[in-house]
Amino acid sequence: MSEILSRIGDKWSVLVITLLGDAPLRFGELKREIGGISQKMLTATLRALERDGFVLRRDYGTVPPKVEYELTELGRDLLVPVTALAAWARQNQTHVEEARRRFDDACPERTGGSG
Repeated sequence: MSEILSRIGDKWSVLVITLLGDAPLRFGELKREIGGISQKMLTATLRALERDGFVLRRDYGTVPPKVEYELTELGRDLLVPVTALAAWARQNQTHVEEARRRFDDACPERTGGSG
């Protein structure tokens, strides 16, 4: 179970699954939408999600190459809690940042800060 939670809890996996929830996307589209992810990391994330049965890679065998990624039925099922988690993170980002600041100010020796 921890291996599966590690995969679906990974920040890149959550972003990929969320983006593919709207429609199939090509590699370049995913990379552009995510921003800040390297080609190597996106490739590894997509392969892992495909291996675990969450994502389907569709190669159209055309020149130039056209490959799309889309959620499988299992991936769509996972989209429900992942979307809820992403919404919670957006709604509570400020609260978490404030808590971190309070902690860092109160315990500078544990965070490497001064205060």
